[in-house]
Formats: sequence, C-alpha cells, structure tokens
Amino acid sequence: MHLGYDQKLYILAFDHRGSFQKKFFGIEGEPDSEQTAIIADAKHLIFEGMLQAVSAGADPSVTGVLVDEQFGSTVPAEAREHGLKLAMPAERSGQSMFDFQYGEDFGEHIERFDPDFTKVLVRYNPDGDAAANREQLGKLKRLSDWLQQHERKFLFELLVPAEDSQLQLVGGDSERYDAELRPELMRRAIAEIQDAGIEVDIWKIEGVDDRSDCEMLVAQARSGGRDGVSCVVLGRGADDAKVEHWLATAAPVDGFIGFAIGRTIWWDPLKAYVDGKIERSAGARKIAENFLRFVAVYERAKIPVGS
Repeated sequence: MHLGYDQKLYILAFDHRGSFQKKFFGIEGEPDSEQTAIIADAKHLIFEGMLQAVSAGADPSVTGVLVDEQFGSTVPAEAREHGLKLAMPAERSGQSMFDFQYGEDFGEHIERFDPDFTKVLVRYNPDGDAAANREQLGKLKRLSDWLQQHERKFLFELLVPAEDSQLQLVGGDSERYDAELRPELMRRAIAEIQDAGIEVDIWKIEGVDDRSDCEMLVAQARSGGRDGVSCVVLGRGADDAKVEHWLATAAPVDGFIGFAIGRTIWWDPLKAYVDGKIERSAGARKIAENFLRFVAVYERAKIPVGS
C-alpha cells in the first residue's frame, strides 16, 4: 500500500476518555453503564455539532471525526452513514507511556470498526528515558507492521513534553521551550520513530510558530522516500488565537494537509451544556461555528498571496 495521504483533512477530535470523564463529570475509576451512557450522550452532542458544520457547507469527503470506542457509542457508524472520515484511537487513555487499549486484541477492534485512520497518542522526548522510549518504540512497531500488513492508514499524534533539564535551559518558561527547543526535538523524535521501522501516514503534531520549523518537520516526515507522508496540526487545548496562528503558519507549507483539533472547538460549548447554561441545539451550533472558523482560517492561509 502507498505510504502517506495526500487529501485535505479536517478532523474534529473527541476521543478523550479519562480526562473527559473526570473533568466534565467528576467520575473516577471505571464508569458504570449509566455513567457511560451520560458520557456517550455528551460526546454525541459534539458529533451533532459536526453534522451541523456539514449542513453549513463543510465537505464531508475531507471532514472527519476522531472518536473512541468506549464512549463513542453510535458515532462511528453514523460518521460512516454521513460520508465522513473516521479515525479511532488504539492507545490506552491517560498513560504517560504508550500501551494498547485492548492488548493483544487491538487488531480485532480495528477490523470491527474499520476506521479510515488508526490513531495513537505518544509522548516521546528523544532526550527522555532511553529504556522507556525503546519500550514504546517496540509496541509501536508491532502496530505499524500490523497496519501495513492490513493496508490501513496510521495517524500518529506526537507530543514532546519537556524534560526538567530542558526547561532549565529556558528558565522554566514553557513558552520559550515551545518556541526555542520543541521544534528540533520534534524533528529528532520523528527521525527516531522512523529509524525504528515505524511507518506513519499522517503526523498529528503540535503547532509551531515559524514557517521554517513547519518546513523542517515536513522534510523529516518525508525523508527516506516517504514523499506521500503528510502532517496535520493539533490544537492542544490552546486558545483560539494561538490555534489560529499555528494553522496560518502551517497551511502554506507543502505537506501540511489540515488539522485535528478537539478541546479548543468543543470544550466551552459542551461545558455550558453540561452545566445547564445553554440548550443542546445551541451547544451543537457553537461547536459547528468553531469548527468552520478554523477551516476558514486554514483555507485562507493556504491560498498564496496575490492569487
């Protein structure tokens, strides 16, 4: 199967699990069936926002949802019915190190739901614990091999959290870490993951402030003959202005094809609904508006000046 993905892709991400149930509903531990239904209903509201976005003009062929099996309920099937792209996670939620959500049965779950993209979230700092990094790479290689053997696309969400020693270099300033150190650490992380034989179709990566860093990351993602591999921008729960800046920086760079944003789009409207401050329809409408605004920001930035 050809490695990579060359179509535009705008994903609404709501595969959050542990953090979702705790922060929205205060549910600790494994939720019971009633609690699961409550969480699933909240997630369905996010999906209703996506459907409103499609009704308002979002192209379903380049629009997708990233949703989990645990709380996603009917969303994966409904996404298919509406012609949307479907991405689903393979990782266990809330872990500092990657592990499979369903252990040795990961392949069975992927085949059952048949997503367009299998997604993992991985925290990987090339200067972090070497043994832990090797352990993660071993598991990710198993998944990568399986996906290639079964001709399935791999969406890899890479987070590069700062090591204490790295924060010290920038005076403990996380914004300086993001601007001065993280881009090169991201490039090195991608290189090490590639060198481990893990083949990714789409890198879902943290936004960077400079276009040159976007170009550097694409160059690494496409190194070694991986010419079809692409990148999308994640939101990291940042405020609207920050996310818009990341999108506008990345969009003109060949190799970036869109975004996969979650909390920045749906957190406030969903919280307002859960707290009883707005009606369900108003929550869905606001989610749709937020999603469409980010699509518009990206599309405008993609067009060359003077065109």
